[in-house]
Amino acid sequence: MPDALLLPALVALPFAGAIVAGLLPTHARNIASGLAGVVALTCLGLVWAAYPTVSAGGVLRARVEWVPSLGLDLALRMDGFAWLFAGLVSGIGALVVLYARYYMSSDDPVPRFFAFLLAFMGAMMGVLVSGNLIQLVFFWELTSLFSFLLIGYWHHTAAARDGARMALVITALGGLALFAGVLILGHIVGSYDLDAVLAAGDRIRRHSLYLPALILILLGTLTKSAQFPFHFWLPHAMAAPTPVSAYLHSATLVKAGVFLMARLWPVMAGTEAWFLIVGMAGLVTLLLGAYIAIFQNDLKGLLAYSTISHLGLITLLLGLNSELALVAAVFHILNHAAFKASLFMAVGIIDHETGTRDIRRLSGLNRSMPFTARLALVAAAAMAGVPLLNGFLSKEMFFAEALSAGTLLSGPLDVLPLAALLASIFSVAYSLRFIHGAFFGPDPTDLPRSPHEPPAWMRFPVEVLVLACIMVGLLPAATVGPFLAIGVRAVLGDNVPYYSLAVWHGFNLPLLMSVVAMVGGVALYLLLQRRLRSRIEGPPLIRRLEGRRIFERALVFLSWRLARQLEKLAGTRRLQPQLRLIVGAAILAGAGAVWLRGFGPGNLPPSPVDPVLALIWGVGGACALGAAWQAKFHRLAAVVLAGGTGLVICLTFVWFSAPDLALTQLTVEVVTTVLLLLGLRWLPQRHQTPGERGPEVLTRTRRGRDLTIAAAAGSGLAALSYAVMTRTPPDLLARDFLERAYTEGGGTNVVNVILVDFRGFDTLGEIFVVATVALTTYALLRRFRPAPESIEIPEQQRDGTIAGAAVPVQGGDRRDAGWLQVPFLLTRLLFPVMVLVAVFLLLRGHDLPGGGFSAGMVVAIAVLAQYMIGGRDWTEERLRLHPLVWMGTGLLLATGTGLAAWAFGRSFLTSYFGYQDLPLIGQVPIASALVFDLGVFGLVVGATLLMLVALAHQSLRGHRSAPRRPAAPAERERAPVAQGGE
Repeated sequence: MPDALLLPALVALPFAGAIVAGLLPTHARNIASGLAGVVALTCLGLVWAAYPTVSAGGVLRARVEWVPSLGLDLALRMDGFAWLFAGLVSGIGALVVLYARYYMSSDDPVPRFFAFLLAFMGAMMGVLVSGNLIQLVFFWELTSLFSFLLIGYWHHTAAARDGARMALVITALGGLALFAGVLILGHIVGSYDLDAVLAAGDRIRRHSLYLPALILILLGTLTKSAQFPFHFWLPHAMAAPTPVSAYLHSATLVKAGVFLMARLWPVMAGTEAWFLIVGMAGLVTLLLGAYIAIFQNDLKGLLAYSTISHLGLITLLLGLNSELALVAAVFHILNHAAFKASLFMAVGIIDHETGTRDIRRLSGLNRSMPFTARLALVAAAAMAGVPLLNGFLSKEMFFAEALSAGTLLSGPLDVLPLAALLASIFSVAYSLRFIHGAFFGPDPTDLPRSPHEPPAWMRFPVEVLVLACIMVGLLPAATVGPFLAIGVRAVLGDNVPYYSLAVWHGFNLPLLMSVVAMVGGVALYLLLQRRLRSRIEGPPLIRRLEGRRIFERALVFLSWRLARQLEKLAGTRRLQPQLRLIVGAAILAGAGAVWLRGFGPGNLPPSPVDPVLALIWGVGGACALGAAWQAKFHRLAAVVLAGGTGLVICLTFVWFSAPDLALTQLTVEVVTTVLLLLGLRWLPQRHQTPGERGPEVLTRTRRGRDLTIAAAAGSGLAALSYAVMTRTPPDLLARDFLERAYTEGGGTNVVNVILVDFRGFDTLGEIFVVATVALTTYALLRRFRPAPESIEIPEQQRDGTIAGAAVPVQGGDRRDAGWLQVPFLLTRLLFPVMVLVAVFLLLRGHDLPGGGFSAGMVVAIAVLAQYMIGGRDWTEERLRLHPLVWMGTGLLLATGTGLAAWAFGRSFLTSYFGYQDLPLIGQVPIASALVFDLGVFGLVVGATLLMLVALAHQSLRGHRSAPRRPAAPAERERAPVAQGGE
């Protein structure tokens, strides 16, 4: 398979499998597990297909242009190091899928589990093969999201919810720090491309922003890999199903942090700051995790803290600024994944077959579960570093590097050899407690289930991993040697030092340290027997420094005390205080810029004031002041006057030769005015009690304050406009757009070419925002009904009229009213005419004023006119509104236009234009921007109709979320209408 397809398939296949698994019925357990197994094995096959290239020192690449002007491309890159991790993710993933098939209960929604698992696998693959740092951070955050879903899979338990929330908060906050660090790193290099970054090591280390970038990036990696002081989230993530723990916490999620540290090692390491931060974090984590693991009574808790300790060992090795230490770190990553995944699965078997993981209740399982006991014994021995197993080899390399670095260090890390020996003693002690406590001793009593061996296929993944531990321990150079060389060479390039994977290196100091660690670990375990049998929870000396307690106190402060204070400040059901804060913040920001940079007139003289334009603006200003004044007394009048101000703005655009803006302003003004009229009936009636001076004084004070803020904001915008229009920039953007609009965009309407071509990415984002606003409006209002008793309808308005305008009563049909026959027939005849005008505006928009947005607003006005005269039922019956279909089709067309460019090897949203000869017609211009504009048109129509549905209580045919509640007789008599009189 070519590189251009292999790498995208490796990332996309798990996500596709997750979508299919998520659509399966709940009881389709075998289908879901089979699908997940096929996906994992296929990914493993794709990884092996890349072996010939990476083994020869090559790099697989695939690139799709996204926004090349910003350095954002979909870049995939696989070298030997990424290949090594991809093999872990897919290989152990396949074993976990098989194990989970037998572990998960038939009562669980198993397809959902495999959907989350496959989605996480895809996110992890994205992290490994991303060739762009921004893209890597995106997949990095996806791993946090999907791990949250996996850890909280059993959401009915409080432990799962708390553990998932804790993991998400810690790793997601670290991801934000990583994102900031990546932005700084890209700024230093001038590119976010990983190849460019890896080639700029000297420039990065010499830059003044190196230290901030280093700290931020390490915050992301240390939180993900559960390093001190962020280690506490990992043990609480053990509330997840055991297959999740075996996958996330041995080979994937927690290894992402050390993967990125090793990935950036050539350009970020080699400094004192790297040495101190990474080395100290790894050293403390190594000792702390190993010490706490000894005193854990939950088998998964013991393995969790041992995982923290081993991750600390890897981090410490990466922090030593030594090439041999990096080799040892990569080697231990592989070894740890093998023995820790098998141990987690063994614990899952114990829990599955006995009903408990409490080591104080377990003993003597060697007799009832002999095969599982032997497998767990070998895996625990590998974890403890027993000779002839894989863990012993990487531990010896660690001892050698600790001794080598210890002779060169000064300061807090000069005790590294002693710390390494102490951590190894702890490792032997907790491994011995795991084996002795669970499998030896008298037969267990009072267990929830009678212990017995699991099904053979459930034990098979453990057997494969334990066999790997033995084979690597006996024949390291023949088994793991070639793969380790591929990974190390990809990181270090030509600087790979000599290292030996021989089982026997003679009698030396690292071997002596191993012997001392074995003897010391056994002795420590025997000395702690009384303490371990007691009912005291937690390790001595540091019980009160539990990370979870600190995290929860911080969370209570942030989410309760501080949040409540902010809620008092900004959280209100009234819109005015929130707007007051937003506008006030904008005023302060503008004032700060003026204070720092100054303000003065530009180099262009002001134009003379035209008396006609001044008169028009006078009318607009009077309408604005009148709207503000009438808002206190008559809401309908305020809306009408605000519409008058909008029309004056429309005339201003026409005056200054901006027909596109004028057309957009006019259509938007009509639609928003009608929707505001419909929204007026949601507002409660204002009540004024004569003779009460206090509230009246308070109202005057508030209105005066609001007037001051509004005047300040308006004056600031006026001053900004004046400053911009009286200055000539060195190079006008307009000139560039005018020169390139037709030659590169194929259109003479520069405004439309900018929207659908030059800044098409912005427009795509804006229509997604419009869709979100429409959906939010409908979601907020679909179940809410304004209380009829809160709205007083004057007698003269209970017939459905507003100040002479015909507005239908909800649910009513006023066609029988004689005085409505003429406007009713006229609007019916006007509807096709308006649709034809919309089509005209849509088709001409690329060369003349118009476009998809204006055309969509015209169709929306046509529908609103039908609704205002014909009523809800008639409009729904005749027009058959499907706003969600309109919105979805519009978004698909707009996005599909951008994706279609990739098929021709062009950047996302690159447009095409040309001329086509048609019979009898001649040359006709054809531009792909028309399809994009058609998507904008559909989205605008659908969003406007959906907001109409929300405001008018109109049901959605085919998308009805709740049955329509029939109006009570009293409500039909006093149905709320758009009204302004109070």
